[in-house]
Amino acid sequence: MGIFQGVRNAIARFMYGRNGWDQLNQALVIFYLGLWIVELVLNAVLKNRLVTSVFEGVLFVLLLYIFGRMFSKNLYKRRAENQKWVSFAWGIKNRRKNAAARRADQEHRYFTCKSCKAVCRVPAGKGKIVITCPKCGAQINAKT
Repeated sequence: MGIFQGVRNAIARFMYGRNGWDQLNQALVIFYLGLWIVELVLNAVLKNRLVTSVFEGVLFVLLLYIFGRMFSKNLYKRRAENQKWVSFAWGIKNRRKNAAARRADQEHRYFTCKSCKAVCRVPAGKGKIVITCPKCGAQINAKT
């Protein structure tokens, strides 16, 4: 067994039962790097020690939070946090993808129900119609 294999096994034993690296930590590190770049630019442009100190404080707290999540043994809470993040990120991604698909669809018109926010699809070119929301039953007066 080489020295690197021994170190790898020791790290694996230490991390057993801990949260480790997940999608939320990945997003936080990307956010951290973005803030760090902003801090560097502001430091070069403004040369204001107060602004730099505030950014360094925020970066330090964020780094502590990242490492705290990574080495946490409270897996239930960390997984719940990660699941909330993943659901949020997928929601944004799917909304953008669905909006692009709706814009490309020339044969239908899409209307949003004011009461339940459901998206209703109807054929285009039918004139003035009354749409009944399939989710809540509300009436929508629209022109296609």
